[in-house]
Amino acid sequence: MSPTPEEDIRRTIAQYAMLCDDGRFDEWSDLFTETATFHVMGRTYVGREAIQGFIEAGQPPERRGRHACLSSIIVTDGFGGTASVWTDYLFVDQNSAITSVGRYHDLLERSGDKRWRFTVREIVFLGQQPELTRPPPGT
Repeated sequence: MSPTPEEDIRRTIAQYAMLCDDGRFDEWSDLFTETATFHVMGRTYVGREAIQGFIEAGQPPERRGRHACLSSIIVTDGFGGTASVWTDYLFVDQNSAITSVGRYHDLLERSGDKRWRFTVREIVFLGQQPELTRPPPGT
């Protein structure tokens, strides 16, 4: 049985965390479309190369830890193409201290190679409001 779009999207979100934590930034950046937008701390990076440059500078080996991705709300149009996703996360540093808590606000699209890739990722820290994306849907 083939995985559902939701399972494939959850895999992409897990790969984002694990590849970043492992410093595998070439593979990590391939999770984004060529023209993706990444927004964090009031700054926006556009394009795979700019996004990778930002994360490599911000995650040298001594600053890496573990991302824990928690519950996700996924709204998709099916295998055809796009999804809006909201995922709560926390980041634990190398001293086992939680140093960041927030929510990922994502737009993804299914590319020609059948992989889901980020077109927009906005990181919204706990206590802040999204600047580029909308909040998750209610009931």
